[in-house]
Amino acid sequence: MQQLQFETSWDKALANQDRENIERIFNETKHLNSSTIFCSPIREAINHKEALLVSVLVHNGTDRLLTFINARLLYSIRGEVIADKVFTLPALTIRPGVSMPWTFIFPKDSYTPQIAFENGQLEIL
Repeated sequence: MQQLQFETSWDKALANQDRENIERIFNETKHLNSSTIFCSPIREAINHKEALLVSVLVHNGTDRLLTFINARLLYSIRGEVIADKVFTLPALTIRPGVSMPWTFIFPKDSYTPQIAFENGQLEIL
């Protein structure tokens, strides 16, 4: 059965309202695609450096450890890829059967500017 876990810094810094939202998303999506890796959207934003921040709940429904070493991620809206970047995040590992929230940062030059970034899908290749 899928379990929700928070990385230590998230666990300490997360506001109650954000935690409740993530728990709601987890409960609504934990049974979907139970034997794969998939991402449930949490929030998208543009920061002060004009980077695209994509927060998702990463579900590892496989029987193997999920790592992010040279992992290519695509962010699409209505089927159109608007962000594409290779991430190396040695500290981010997600055990089998675990769902964990994370924010992936796409620098300004790695995405196509849009009027809105909502309702997109993050894919881990």
